[in-house]
Amino acid sequence: MEKERIMFVCIHNSARSQMCEALVRHYASDRFEAHSSGIEAGKLNPLVVQAMEEIGISMKDHFAKPAQEYIDRNEAFDYVVTVCDESNAERCPMFPGKSKRMHWGFPDPSAITGSDGEKLEGIRPIRNAIHEKVLVWLRSF
Repeated sequence: MEKERIMFVCIHNSARSQMCEALVRHYASDRFEAHSSGIEAGKLNPLVVQAMEEIGISMKDHFAKPAQEYIDRNEAFDYVVTVCDESNAERCPMFPGKSKRMHWGFPDPSAITGSDGEKLEGIRPIRNAIHEKVLVWLRSF
């Protein structure tokens, strides 16, 4: 059976889309080929990596990638999921082929201010919401 391809997109590919990719890879790599990218590529947020490690999900070898690279390679996806706010989701580029587009809006971890400890405290509920959304979606298959 050929795996379905899924692309998660957010603004900088530094947190939300990366968490989604890591979770799908962790729970369903036998069924899905998961990718993530950003409308603009940023840098992977190390506190997001730490928050994911807390729940046993590795983001080893993850790095931020611009969506345009996938488009330039003419890569098609069965699903394209935007995970940023509604206004930025509208900026999401169109990927080649016919894909089912979905929007799962989550708060931006980069907007959290304070010390690293305070930022990590703010990231955990976002991580938990993304975790639950991915699990619910995967159970729908």
